[in-house]
This record gives sequence, structure tokens and C-alpha cells, in this order.
Amino acid sequence: QVQLVTSGGGLVQPGGSLRLSCAASGLSLVDYAVGWFRQVPGKEREGISCIGADGDSNYADSLKGRFTISRDNAQNTVYLQMNSLTPEDEAEYYCTQEEGSECSGSGIDMWGQGTQVTVSA
Repeated sequence: QVQLVTSGGGLVQPGGSLRLSCAASGLSLVDYAVGWFRQVPGKEREGISCIGADGDSNYADSLKGRFTISRDNAQNTVYLQMNSLTPEDEAEYYCTQEEGSECSGSGIDMWGQGTQVTVSA
């Protein structure tokens, strides 16, 4: 079965950190860009980061350097390191396999299931 498995969410205190993982099965991510999105109920889904097959990455301006995306092709996994978390980061987080090798926004082939991040004291 071809799928993306997202994990690493949970409850964290404000100022804390989490690392989300996006692992692919039945598909090699090495030739694809991978993105991360988040969504809060009642709000629009927000694209927050993307990493190309060549390792080039981009981030939403709102993240202010707190998040870092990386990929481990040997593990067929993309990570999102999230630091200095605030309640505004609380959301369901999703990873995506993009259509091509670049973060061009050309389209999404597959979504992973969401992982919930809760930021609370």
C-alpha cells in the first residue's frame, strides 16, 4: 500500500519542541518534493514548509525561523523540527508528496494522515 505515515505530534508546553516525521511506504520519496501543511478547525489550511528532492527548502514567513525541514532519503522520511512552540502553532499537521521534484506548488499527489500538535501549559 502506497502511503505517507505522519507521526510525532502530541502535547507540548509553550516554548517546547517537537519533531514530526513523514515516512513513505510503497513509494520512494527521493525524487519528490515533500511539503508540510497545518490546519486549525474553522481556518484555512496553511502551507508551512517544503523541501525539494535536491534539499532546497522554503518556509512560511509566519514561522520566523523556528521550524526546520529536513529529509533522510535512506530512511525515506522527511522531518519537521518545530522549536519555540506557541499556542498559535496548535493544529493538525499533514505532510504531502508533491507532483515533482521541486517545491513549485504544481500539485500534490498524496497526503499523509494528520498528526495533532497541542501546545498548552
